[in-house]
Amino acid sequence: MSDQLTKLAYHTLQQGKSLVGLAHKEVSSRLMDLLSPEVSARTVPVPPALLAMLQASMNRLLDRDWQEAEQGLYPASLLFDAPWFDWASRYPLVWLDIPATWNRRRERKVRDLPQNVDPAAYPEYYLQNFHHQTDGYLSDHSAALYDLQVELLFNGTADPMRRRVLRPLVQALKSFGDRPPGCLRVLDVATGTGRTLRQLRGALPEAQLIGLDLSTAYLRQANRWLAELPGELPQLIQGNAEALPFAEASLQGATCVFLLHELPGSARQAVLNEIQRVLEPGGVLVLADSVQLNDSPEFAVPMENFRRVFHEPYFRHYIEDDIDARLTEAGFEAIAAESHFMTRVWTARKPL
Repeated sequence: MSDQLTKLAYHTLQQGKSLVGLAHKEVSSRLMDLLSPEVSARTVPVPPALLAMLQASMNRLLDRDWQEAEQGLYPASLLFDAPWFDWASRYPLVWLDIPATWNRRRERKVRDLPQNVDPAAYPEYYLQNFHHQTDGYLSDHSAALYDLQVELLFNGTADPMRRRVLRPLVQALKSFGDRPPGCLRVLDVATGTGRTLRQLRGALPEAQLIGLDLSTAYLRQANRWLAELPGELPQLIQGNAEALPFAEASLQGATCVFLLHELPGSARQAVLNEIQRVLEPGGVLVLADSVQLNDSPEFAVPMENFRRVFHEPYFRHYIEDDIDARLTEAGFEAIAAESHFMTRVWTARKPL
């Protein structure tokens, strides 16, 4: 009975999050049409049949999420892990930020960044307002709102999609079963505010976890969230994934979630090459990012609308890119992939 009650609570929570996300987008879109109609993007209409397909795909994602928790892959507490009171207090700031976002879209200001940012410290492609977000990824203000904004964007499914990296990672790390769990080192590339690291800690409570990101502001936010967890605090490092600050063959696992679509093709390849370099032979990389046209052609319309509504300069190239070929070029083998709602998950090994 307790499992059934937990399952009911989980699905009720997800339904509530979905309704909040949909309501937020509906109200903000109507306000934009009323107050700043010239900013509205010309999106492609979504037919009812496609909406039904999206809903069914989301339901399968949530069912999978619950089943894997029930199987003990990760604790059921992860299904409810979110800073609700903190997000509620920050929600008014999301609305206060919207006029600045509209203005940025109207004036096509995609490099409206804080004046104290040193351009020489970051790759040129990084110095942009991805999603038209205030300060890009380069301020505490941006970092404070990011997780809530992503939850609203994906109607509460961001964490269930992130958790799809856990099963392939945990299964692949069993090849190092002759070692104590505390000796396994797992890197989360482009860790941002640390949401994926929280999921990893739930599934790998004893592993040495490391998070790397270009943004010191986002790492500060990650440190705040992660400090709430029991056990060893993951190590957080400021750095560029194109030149990882780790020795060759020094890690057993790596994850990379929602990064590749924000990189130009050359940087995409460089990141994969670097991850392969730092993995030990037999080590595993698990990638999660947007679905692509090749694997999910039925979702071409929402992919196109995402590109039109948000400033995502490399998204169009990404959804047509051959990630399997890039993984092969980087030197990986045993490449496998599967899709979950709007997320594609790849698993690849470094040869022995």
